[in-house]
Amino acid sequence: MQLDSVIIFLISHPEYMKSVIPHTSNHDTFAPKVSVIIPIYNGETDLPDLINCLLAQTYPKHQVEYLLVDNNSSDRTFAILQTTAEHSQINIRPIKENTIQSSYAARNKGIRSAIGEIVAFTDADCRPQPQWLSSLIVPFTYPDIAIVAGEITALPGNTILEKYAELQHTLSQKHTLAHKFYPYGQTANLAIRRQILAKVGLFRPYLDTGGDADICWRILQQNMGRLEFVPEAIVQHRHRTKFPELNSQWQRYGRSNKYLHQLYGVDLMRDITLKEYGYRLGRWLLKEVPKEALKLTQRKASWVSLLNTPIGLFTGRARNRGQKQAQLSEKAKMIEWL
Repeated sequence: MQLDSVIIFLISHPEYMKSVIPHTSNHDTFAPKVSVIIPIYNGETDLPDLINCLLAQTYPKHQVEYLLVDNNSSDRTFAILQTTAEHSQINIRPIKENTIQSSYAARNKGIRSAIGEIVAFTDADCRPQPQWLSSLIVPFTYPDIAIVAGEITALPGNTILEKYAELQHTLSQKHTLAHKFYPYGQTANLAIRRQILAKVGLFRPYLDTGGDADICWRILQQNMGRLEFVPEAIVQHRHRTKFPELNSQWQRYGRSNKYLHQLYGVDLMRDITLKEYGYRLGRWLLKEVPKEALKLTQRKASWVSLLNTPIGLFTGRARNRGQKQAQLSEKAKMIEWL
């Protein structure tokens, strides 16, 4: 059929357009039962702010349950959760996962206890914004949507490392959604139809990183539905403030890539040679520092932009180290099922 014939047909049959294009009012009234699952390990300092963010959600309170899964904490996390649940205006369900020390095992425990048709995920060090859940659920009005990812932005911080992460959009979903193998969303801001998890399985409970990519890729590879990105569904994430924490974070990213290479054959990240490090540091000292220092005196730049290259080299080296040292165990390959 020619393009002009299609246009004439659509203009002449408005009832057809109504049947294929959902009304805005359908989105406004769409409010399925949702189970929000949050794994927590020694999170007592994060709980007050996290709970306040959950209380502020605009999603209908009677249609959402919050399953906060304590993963064998040694602090007062579970006691605080119990007290909060007793006096909360929202449906908070404290759960324990003490058998396996893994955020993925904790999420699996939450999924098994969930009653919602949609399961949404975030983390204890995240701060979901008021419209987060309402925005995240909208794409599920379309039956072919299996996964929805929201955006992850930086929680405002004062340290150089926090400002660096904010400048680099370190945890933005735009990085993972652009993966060459398959797109995926990070569990800091992700939602999946529960019925699909019954078909493809849950998280690999003994995996210590990379489980978000793995579960999304299993769903997409088996053609269970599409992945949709909702930039308006925002979760703010608290970034690292010290170099040992930053080193651990980026080594974990390296391990994740090695695990996904062993599971799916994705490309390993290229090693940066000592010669390349030397060249980039020399370029930074001789070219970038004078240029950025001048901007700094003119208040056209910040200390973060001045230190961008050495911090980037530090994280790159940590990531390469993590990739080299990682080895996926047979136990970590196991998938749990509903």
